[in-house]
Amino acid sequence: MADPYVHRVRVRYVDCDMQRVVYNAHYLTFVDDGVETWLQVLGVNVYDHGWDFMLKKAAVEWQGTATVHEVIDIAMEVVRWGHTSFDVGYTGTVEGRPVFTCTITYVGVKAGTQETMPAPPEVRERMGGPPPS
Repeated sequence: MADPYVHRVRVRYVDCDMQRVVYNAHYLTFVDDGVETWLQVLGVNVYDHGWDFMLKKAAVEWQGTATVHEVIDIAMEVVRWGHTSFDVGYTGTVEGRPVFTCTITYVGVKAGTQETMPAPPEVRERMGGPPPS
């Protein structure tokens, strides 16, 4: 299996609350931006395959905090493939210090609809991860 893709986010002042740490909800924005960037790096335009995916469930757990001007490294990889759904695991660190983990379940859909559809084989191959369950 390939190494996880790592997305880097520089924390801006606007990302932080009055405690000077990143707002909880911004972590989901960071991973959403990361998965889009990862697909671009892989050369995957989901619409070219008539496929898209929607978030079904997100579980975030914090091990620490990130604050303004720090850089969060977010490693991401597919950790489960189902028939029409898949899970991406995310691990966020600042200078090697654990900050958060996240698992998001996505459901594949026919592009422009909410009709479920398995990921095209080429997309699965490029994204990697374990064989289908």
